[in-house]
Amino acid sequence: MESPPPLSAEACYRAVVARDARFDGRFHTCVTTTGIYCRPVCPARTPLFANVEFVASAAEAEARGYRPCLRCRPETAPDYSAWRGEVATGGAWRGTANTVSRALQMIDEGALDEGGLERLCDRLGVGERHLRRLFRAHLGASPVAVAQTRRVRLAKALLHQTRLPMAEVAMASGFGSVRRFNETFQALYDRPPSALRRGAGEEAGAGVELSLSWRPPYELDALMAALGARGDTVVGGVWSRALDREDDGTEGRVEARAGRGNTLRVRVEADRLEALPRVLARVRRVFDLGHDPEALMRDLGEDPVLGPTVAARPGLRLPGPWVLDDGAVAPADRWPDPDTEALVENWRPWRAYAALYLTMDEETDHAKCA
Repeated sequence: MESPPPLSAEACYRAVVARDARFDGRFHTCVTTTGIYCRPVCPARTPLFANVEFVASAAEAEARGYRPCLRCRPETAPDYSAWRGEVATGGAWRGTANTVSRALQMIDEGALDEGGLERLCDRLGVGERHLRRLFRAHLGASPVAVAQTRRVRLAKALLHQTRLPMAEVAMASGFGSVRRFNETFQALYDRPPSALRRGAGEEAGAGVELSLSWRPPYELDALMAALGARGDTVVGGVWSRALDREDDGTEGRVEARAGRGNTLRVRVEADRLEALPRVLARVRRVFDLGHDPEALMRDLGEDPVLGPTVAARPGLRLPGPWVLDDGAVAPADRWPDPDTEALVENWRPWRAYAALYLTMDEETDHAKCA
């Protein structure tokens, strides 16, 4: 399979004009005349093509001096944890995309908060200079800047969707102190975080409840069934899991169910709010919220074996592991049978999804025979 083509500025602009939710989170639109960056689905009037530039990540937009749009709220866009190196540079994506994807998931779980960049590089098996180069080339920002953007995204979501006190918002989103939290928001939004709070939200003390977005199509019922089949607790359309202090950094409970629109509604009850970023990152992985159906269809849709099945069920998702290991191959690219791994090289980096679709084909054939 050839290296994926980069998204052109023309293709990005067409997605912005159409407000195409399939591209939400895959890139951001920076408006040069206002200094604001937006999601492709922003409801504001579409800017002129001459007045925009497109970037791979929110961190890159902020590194270029753009502020997040207060209308489309980029922090609510689907995550890019399954990012595969599709924009701007292309390149040797088979190696670098796995490295960047694994690094992003580790950053989500607080790798930079716990051990710094050196420890993260040790876990990835790469040097600090190389990792910085990969992030600059493919995401337009350093690992530290990406981590900071993600803290801000979570804090902004907590400000909008909960009534947690400001000190607890700072703690839950990964900021080391309230002072740093306030300074970051003042620098980015030119206003204190309290000015961004909205009236709606749950009462403090009732747990934290947030909406996490996905890109359509998405077959949540099928994924819930798969999670139940593998042994997860799924009752009445609600997935739940007990939290363990040793593995999760906190005791408590997390549950997820269908939300409004293209969202998963997640409630976390934890005795340590500092563990919230890790718990949410694991929920995103379990429910495959960072998956890009458009990229999967592009890479596997024309395959003679998988194409028809992928086209018929583009919304299938891969149940992810709760705990991410430090393996060199990302979960989406893992093949269940080492003896035949060399035969499915052409399905990279979607080999785990290919196995899912092949299993579905086999079940369909067995049903026909019965």
